[in-house]
Amino acid sequence: MSPRTVLVLLFDGVQSLDVTGPVEVFAGAALAAGSATGAYRVRTASPDGAPVRTSSGLTLVPDHALADAPAPHTVLVPGGQGTRRPDPRLIDWLRTHAPHAPRIVSVCTGAILLARAGLLDGRRATTHWAYCERLARDHPAIDVDPDPIYVRDGNVATSAGVTAGIDLALALVEEDHGRDTALTIARHLVVFLRRPGNQAQFSAQLAAQTARREPLRELQQWVTEHPDDDLTVESMAARARLSPRHFARAFQAETGLTPGRYVERVRVEHARRLLEDTTDGVEEISRASGYGTPEAMRRAFLKTLGTPPAEYRRRFRAPAPAH
Repeated sequence: MSPRTVLVLLFDGVQSLDVTGPVEVFAGAALAAGSATGAYRVRTASPDGAPVRTSSGLTLVPDHALADAPAPHTVLVPGGQGTRRPDPRLIDWLRTHAPHAPRIVSVCTGAILLARAGLLDGRRATTHWAYCERLARDHPAIDVDPDPIYVRDGNVATSAGVTAGIDLALALVEEDHGRDTALTIARHLVVFLRRPGNQAQFSAQLAAQTARREPLRELQQWVTEHPDDDLTVESMAARARLSPRHFARAFQAETGLTPGRYVERVRVEHARRLLEDTTDGVEEISRASGYGTPEAMRRAFLKTLGTPPAEYRRRFRAPAPAH
């Protein structure tokens, strides 16, 4: 197949890693496939073809002005501080030209630019966790999901912050050129082949705010260390020395999650780590993670990750070290 053109949009205030992470993945496909011509033709473009300054102070020199850019197969829109007050020429170009591309991709707050161009209306999307609420508020026609590291909806893919762009790019390479090619690139970049798109952007403890009150902070830590314990509201309330009703209200007010939701995230995360990092059986992992039975863990995985534990392990367990 002929190389697919990936056009990366550049602008002042762009996040450099949002650009270089996916670009390294696409460029690596040539080495992985053993091709001199490359599996992708990566090009960059700024509104007027002038160099741009990234949010970290680097200068990037584009290949083209947007008006002169080649017709892309994949439009890639990175994020960064420059998305706060975007150049109107970027939005106009996206609104006019991006719908003709077979694939549209954003990294981090690049989703805000897609949203301003109307390209996410009626679609499910994500962005950096710190901007999900703003994206949903400013663009109510978008179904914003703050949890996954990336989301695919038709020919549009959006990802969370920075390194999630690498995960998404690897998933696209795997789709285009197969698992072996994507795996070779991942090994070269010293990253996992790919995390599941619906893996949470944060661990359970980081996803929840840290409670202000010391008893609740201590309880949060204790829960993460004891997922197999009795974690009913009544039991946790007793440990925090509060009535169940007061505890439930205070916990949600200070962490942003109900006690049950927090426990659910902790247990899924604990089970996920054991599936990835150990050879323990599913039954043993289900007990160690507080589910009691493999079927209860299976239901939790399907609800949270969209895949059963056995399939999750097959796809995402780290390979055994070579001897």
